[in-house]
Amino acid sequence: MASSQSQHGQTSQAMATEAEYGAVHEHPTWSTYWKVATVLTVITVGEVWFYYLPSFVSTGFFVPTLLVLSAAKFAIVVMFYMHLKYDHKLFRALFTGPLLIASVTIVALLFLFGKFALRLGLLS
Repeated sequence: MASSQSQHGQTSQAMATEAEYGAVHEHPTWSTYWKVATVLTVITVGEVWFYYLPSFVSTGFFVPTLLVLSAAKFAIVVMFYMHLKYDHKLFRALFTGPLLIASVTIVALLFLFGKFALRLGLLS
């Protein structure tokens, strides 16, 4: 009897530890995956549609729009298909912190090289 109480205590302790680190969670249903896939498809169709609009491609909003849409798709895939939405907050922070640093670096480089391209006359 002491053995079963000991095993029960270890099991509940293991479950509490798993819950603390985000290992125990309710998995999304097929309905959730279907909706996420639909949203990703709509965003992709929007990206392709923007690419085939010559009046939009020639504006300064084209590249930033595609970057924002791509970042949104990336975030959706990571949050739902990689289950980051259901993980412990520590894992989210460890993933999104470096992602934000990389994003800021890429945007800074785009501005930096855009200025150089203007000075060199590569862009009009």
